[in-house]
Amino acid sequence: MELKIFSKALYSTWVIYKPERILFDVGEGISTMLGNSVYGIKVIFLTHGHVDHLSGLWGFINTRNAAMGDREKPMQIYYPVNNIAIEKFRDFILDMNPRLRYQIQFVPIKEAERIFLRKAGSFERSIMPFKTFHTVNERSFGYTIYEKRKKLKDEYKDLDKTELIKIINEKGRDKISDVYEKKILTISGDCHALPLERINNSETLIHECTFLKAEDRRNNNHTTIDELIEVIDRSEGVKRLILYHISGRYMNLAKKREAEFIELFKRKGIELYIVHPDRLFCL
Repeated sequence: MELKIFSKALYSTWVIYKPERILFDVGEGISTMLGNSVYGIKVIFLTHGHVDHLSGLWGFINTRNAAMGDREKPMQIYYPVNNIAIEKFRDFILDMNPRLRYQIQFVPIKEAERIFLRKAGSFERSIMPFKTFHTVNERSFGYTIYEKRKKLKDEYKDLDKTELIKIINEKGRDKISDVYEKKILTISGDCHALPLERINNSETLIHECTFLKAEDRRNNNHTTIDELIEVIDRSEGVKRLILYHISGRYMNLAKKREAEFIELFKRKGIELYIVHPDRLFCL
């Protein structure tokens, strides 16, 4: 698990999931911060079309066009189908860059549409968008990365190693295993607290937490820390929780309460990390 995240609500948000070279959202300043590392990104997934998640896309595309790096591979950019803001910005970028030296593919996707990321033998990873509610008239997605895994069938779990090896030699490993999909990463985008079915069994959950004080929220279109604590308390299977998209008004408060929040989630067996709005987060 390798992540780079910068997120300051209202200003700029982007998340890099390095194992699959994915960039979620493209907030302003990303090209300046990454430099030639922009060539390390293979694919982009946009959660929605608000400016703090989208405004860095033009600079990102131009940097890959002008800087020293590999332009042989196309850049694919996936986004919620019929998101008007994204499509208008797409048209502007393409109109302003008629001589791009690499191929860009803007791909509209629907809820639950599976995109395969990598496959090698029995190893397979894919990503699937799910619908979220952020603001009225804004099509927005969160995303979950799935990995195919195998587990021993129940009838073989109590056998000792010698017996198990004998059965594997007779029947083959596939005959004694069940294949299942593991949620290795879920990212919320901007939204209300995600429902349990989205959160449960995500090894790593990256969830927005704009408001550390519920009374500061004027419109019901972001998550408060109290709401997130409540839903996580009822969840299961989450190993790591990363809070991002925190309002800049909480720069000091987030630092003061970090140890408190870490201890709170530790009681449930969850590692907690906070993406502070004034610094780059790396894991």
